[in-house]
Amino acid sequence: MADRANARAGILDRIRAVNGRALADAERRHAVSERLANAPLGVVPQRGQLPKEARQALFIDKAEGVQATVERVSSYAALPECVSRYLRERNLPAAIRIGNDARLRSADWQAAASLSVVDGASDGLDMAGLSHAIAGVAETGTVVLTAGADNPTTINFLPEYHLVVINGADIEGDMEAVWRRVRQMFGKGKMSRVVNFVTGPSRSADIEQTLLLGAHGPRALHIIVVDEGS
Repeated sequence: MADRANARAGILDRIRAVNGRALADAERRHAVSERLANAPLGVVPQRGQLPKEARQALFIDKAEGVQATVERVSSYAALPECVSRYLRERNLPAAIRIGNDARLRSADWQAAASLSVVDGASDGLDMAGLSHAIAGVAETGTVVLTAGADNPTTINFLPEYHLVVINGADIEGDMEAVWRRVRQMFGKGKMSRVVNFVTGPSRSADIEQTLLLGAHGPRALHIIVVDEGS
């Protein structure tokens, strides 16, 4: 490792010499540090730059445009009934896999007497799973999920039906704003190892250009927008 580091340092020293740069160029080092600390923003489309209500409406419109289904509820207390109804209307087993997310756990799941709630990561045998998104992207109808015991990544991809809860206040206009939110949420150097951007159910048109849902993951995505606190 030491030989490799020395070789790298030698190469960089020769490049600096050819460019007429001193080895200890304080001004240049300062410019690089400033650039890294205050990186300029790229071009951000105006489509998502909207007031809150219009932004949420755009998110729903775009999500439905990519074959997701969406409903709005006034509080987390409504989740058990929403989930039960969704499963019942599709003749699915009355069972849902969820993680330890405190917002999901705040609902009274015992109120839905016929619904079986299974804890933890999916083993691939679950028909339906429930996750909580940390954010949404209005301009594309995308939900953003991070990994952890509160929302295991396996729930995002293994069940046939994926239900995602998102607080309306967490819907951002664009992806750039979402990344700022994620960085602020975790702090520098503490980013989640997994950040999933999910836009609609899994699909593929690789075979004869025929659209097939559920090709590489859930065949259905249902988004529940909670207006509580939004």
